[in-house]
Amino acid sequence: MDRSILEGDPHAIVEGMAIMAYAVGAHQGYVYIRAEYPIAVNRLRIAIKEAKELGLLGENIFGTGFNFDIEIRLGAGAFVCGEETALIASIMGKRGMPSPKPPFPAVSGVWQKPTSINNVETIANITQIMLNGPEWYAAMGSGKSTGTKVFALGGKIVNTGLVEIPMGTTLREIIYDIGGGCPEGKKFKAVQTGGPSGGCLTEKELDTPITYENLVAAGSMMGSGGMIVLDEDNCMVDVAKFYMEFICDESCGKCTPCRIGTKRLLEMLTKITEGNGTMEMLDEMEQLCYEVRDGALCGLGQTAPNPILSTLRYFRDEYEAHILEKKCPAHVCKKLLTYVINPDKCRCCSLCARNCPAEAITGKPGKEVYKIDAEKCIKCGLCITNCKFGAVERH
Repeated sequence: MDRSILEGDPHAIVEGMAIMAYAVGAHQGYVYIRAEYPIAVNRLRIAIKEAKELGLLGENIFGTGFNFDIEIRLGAGAFVCGEETALIASIMGKRGMPSPKPPFPAVSGVWQKPTSINNVETIANITQIMLNGPEWYAAMGSGKSTGTKVFALGGKIVNTGLVEIPMGTTLREIIYDIGGGCPEGKKFKAVQTGGPSGGCLTEKELDTPITYENLVAAGSMMGSGGMIVLDEDNCMVDVAKFYMEFICDESCGKCTPCRIGTKRLLEMLTKITEGNGTMEMLDEMEQLCYEVRDGALCGLGQTAPNPILSTLRYFRDEYEAHILEKKCPAHVCKKLLTYVINPDKCRCCSLCARNCPAEAITGKPGKEVYKIDAEKCIKCGLCITNCKFGAVERH
């Protein structure tokens, strides 16, 4: 979302930062961008250059005696640098790791100077509010959550992309009216909001008006505005495991709850998806989630358990199926899958056997129904892909 603003209207950021700097008395600004966004970086550089030429940046702006300049700082794409103190460390050329608060950035930030940190989307709104007035902006939205919000709509949805909606719009309106629902007539299962640190919400929450408070109360969060739609083919235990793998990779390792706690959570999720979990493990995992949430140093660790807690809250039956029945209801977790050939549908064409990399399928072309040796099968799914008669089934 931020990248699209920087690429599409970089002058909104330059002007918004200048107004904000004038309001707080700052004389130096930094825009922190991942180096993987070269188009955004290049266009912002052009915008800064043009602003200087027009006298919008630099010394004695418009003869007011106010000085302000902007520099670009390139980041390496570390997720933890979304936390303000880690971002400050990265701007100063240090490793992106969070610091205990207080002192807060407003007291001691970049180069130990008072620092105001805001999201690109927030700064882009400043000029519009200045032009149209705060009443205009507050007229949109709901309650304390005023204005609009940009969401990155993706996953199992017909219309993917960026959508800007007034706060208070329901999840159902975004997913069905704007997104067009799940493709191929698949049944909606959940929506994950707030990025990797967010939670999964079910159909019961679809009529919830989107506000910061409502999403937190439902077990998720607004975050940066990610919105991933999941359908009936998604395994919620696997979804939680996927996000925990990401969190483990992105943890800076500074504090013990996040460095070790998320690793233990991932190990438990892995055991469950492989059919080696126990019912006691669910209680242990939930307890560890609260300990990580309450003990972590920064927002990354504090919100890391959200995918697990929300899926346990709404999809506990799927966890129990993995543990008690040794089955994945969505047929996603490889270790719990079994591939079989339905003899009533098999046409003895040998396509499955010819494409099996493990030579786990036997039979005779045109004569004998083919069978899969479960011990040899590596569960790659090529047999399903190549069978033209739907004879290969996944259980």
